[in-house]
Amino acid sequence: MAAVEGKPYGVQSMDEHDDKALSSEQQRKLDQLKIKTRIGDEKYLRSHPEVRLLLQGFVGEVLKQRPENIREFAADYYTNPSLPEKIREQNKVLQATSSKRTANI
Repeated sequence: MAAVEGKPYGVQSMDEHDDKALSSEQQRKLDQLKIKTRIGDEKYLRSHPEVRLLLQGFVGEVLKQRPENIREFAADYYTNPSLPEKIREQNKVLQATSSKRTANI
């Protein structure tokens, strides 16, 4: 597999194969599916703030500690027995802050 100029190694140009790869109806359906998926993802994330807390906490610790082995660090971070309680506490604070903000509107 030869590298294409201007593209990362292993990425080949598909320009010659992409000429009208999808019909306009297929493209329309694909676009609708993408929008529906994004809306569903957004609804899920809004109803599960712990996902954001998990990711923010992990990224914050990565940036603070800058581990050499990110996979090992991630495994240790996400299997830490105290993580669920930490997330519950952060979620309580988040909900309390959100409630105060809503009450002030």
